[in-house]
Amino acid sequence: MTIPFASRAVLTCGCLLLILCERVQADVAVTIRGTILPPPPCIINAGNTLVVPFGNDLMTTRIDGVTYRRAVPYTVTCDPQPSNDMKITLQGTGAGFDSTVLRTSKSDLGVKLLLGGVLWPLNSAVNFTYPNLPVMEAVPVKNPGSSTLTGGAFTAAATLVVALQ
Repeated sequence: MTIPFASRAVLTCGCLLLILCERVQADVAVTIRGTILPPPPCIINAGNTLVVPFGNDLMTTRIDGVTYRRAVPYTVTCDPQPSNDMKITLQGTGAGFDSTVLRTSKSDLGVKLLLGGVLWPLNSAVNFTYPNLPVMEAVPVKNPGSSTLTGGAFTAAATLVVALQ
């Protein structure tokens, strides 16, 4: 009996596949090793609370998001020196009238943050190269829907986070 050429090719491939499958079986042990390092310890402001020196003489009629702009004095010390690629974030609750600015104890008053002179929305990370810290500033802003602010003391709180990228 003569088998057509196409049928012989299928028969031949089937036999080779069967032979290859029988020869491929093997067991190999795999070992995976590594070392996990904790991030280097960084200390912000020597562990002290950051205080923005707005003073006691802010006029309610002059709070406009520009006037009373103040530097936020802070330091970051990492030892041993980490990778230079780091991130900085100010975590806090946004004002009821603008979630990008920090809420204060006065409902119509917030604190706008700037990093390197540019608006820094609350809870957003910004990259920087250690040890060159970006200049941080804060400025009081009022609710644009409010006609006047009430006088008196105010407070605001947030958490400054510095992390490796």
